[in-house]
Amino acid sequence: MPRTAEIARKTKETDIRVEINLDGKGENKIDTGIGFFDHMLTALSKHSGIDMNISCKGDLEVDSHHSVEDVGIVLGQAVAEALSDKIGIRRYGEARIPMDEALGEAVIDISGRPYIVYNCTFRGDMMGQMDTQLVEEFMRSFAFNAGITLHIGCPYGTNDHHKAEAMFKALARALRQATEADPRFEGQVISTKGSL
Repeated sequence: MPRTAEIARKTKETDIRVEINLDGKGENKIDTGIGFFDHMLTALSKHSGIDMNISCKGDLEVDSHHSVEDVGIVLGQAVAEALSDKIGIRRYGEARIPMDEALGEAVIDISGRPYIVYNCTFRGDMMGQMDTQLVEEFMRSFAFNAGITLHIGCPYGTNDHHKAEAMFKALARALRQATEADPRFEGQVISTKGSL
């Protein structure tokens, strides 16, 4: 059964469409109108192996906040829908990714209990057209709408671009691991409760 989802969401601030295939090859077409964010989402798709088509028309005349946050919401909803009952998945994933002098870390639990612990301090205010604070906003909105527990951060590094990219790539690899089928638990949910 294909693990895919397609979700559209339109508000007064954003008009977003997301299509994903969890079992893809990291093929993507991404256009949010925010160059740096597109770069991060492309890395997320490529390194997770999740095919992603993402389009967002947002109120960029205000700033990038609504677009970044709302893409996180819709992408998270799409991941949750594609995972469906979560039968047979590994559930947990972790990754540590170096990007030159920076190290990104991500640990996730596809638990159905959304939570985030975020630990990264940026030196500057902006990366291209994207406010550095919006990395945390994206991670939070994605985690809460995907229904995952996410611990993510960059314990060290100096270049803001490298820090952000290392975290997005770490999230990608952790997602890939957690969403994969575990042959030892085929037909089962890895939970003492019997459901996630």
